[in-house]
Amino acid sequence: MRAAGGHSQLGRLSQNESVMMTNLTRRRLYPAMILGLVALVSLPGCAQFVLLSYVLGGPPSIEPDFDAQTGLSLDGKDDRIAVVCYVPTDLEFENPKIDVEVASALAYRLAEHRINVISPDAVRAWIDEHPDWETPDEIGTALNATYVIDIELTDFRLYEENTHTLYRGRTEAYVSVIQMLEDGSGEEVYSTELNSLFPQLIPRSTQESSLLEFKREYLSRLSEELGWLFYERYNGDKIPWAT
Repeated sequence: MRAAGGHSQLGRLSQNESVMMTNLTRRRLYPAMILGLVALVSLPGCAQFVLLSYVLGGPPSIEPDFDAQTGLSLDGKDDRIAVVCYVPTDLEFENPKIDVEVASALAYRLAEHRINVISPDAVRAWIDEHPDWETPDEIGTALNATYVIDIELTDFRLYEENTHTLYRGRTEAYVSVIQMLEDGSGEEVYSTELNSLFPQLIPRSTQESSLLEFKREYLSRLSEELGWLFYERYNGDKIPWAT
């Protein structure tokens, strides 16, 4: 009997505490809800629906361009993705190892988004051992890849044009994806042009950071811009890139 009475008392205390917590939550939540509704009502019609969608489901996502254009996806569990970057001799002379840096940056970015990427070191090792390679198919066959992302840089800069006192990263590139077939050949299933600019609004003074620091920051931005071709992103992701 004592045990039963004890449980009954605990049940009453628990219910009382629950009511108190519910009332406290309501007192805290209602003002925020009212302010949100006031802000919503004060907006024009279309903006109301945009804000409401943010409140209910978060920011709208954007489908990767590769998926939208091909109906394929790189996030299959059994897929193996190789990333390679080609740079013309004159551009490589001005930016030593930029091909390695861009390919590695994109590979690591894809891996962050759970895309099964072949190690950039393995890709680089094969390229070093086969300096006369000509097509991405060769890399795909040698490394047993499902897809090969082929980036061809046509321009890469870290300074604003005609000055060495202002930073502004610029990249022009062709990006293609080769799907490897069972016979060892490859078929290009996707291609697009990429034009990257950072910062977007105004260049940045070289007094704010070293060249190496700015290069690291820009490669991070560039790898994400390349990555967005292959994984989901959200509206507003580019806002921080303005400056």
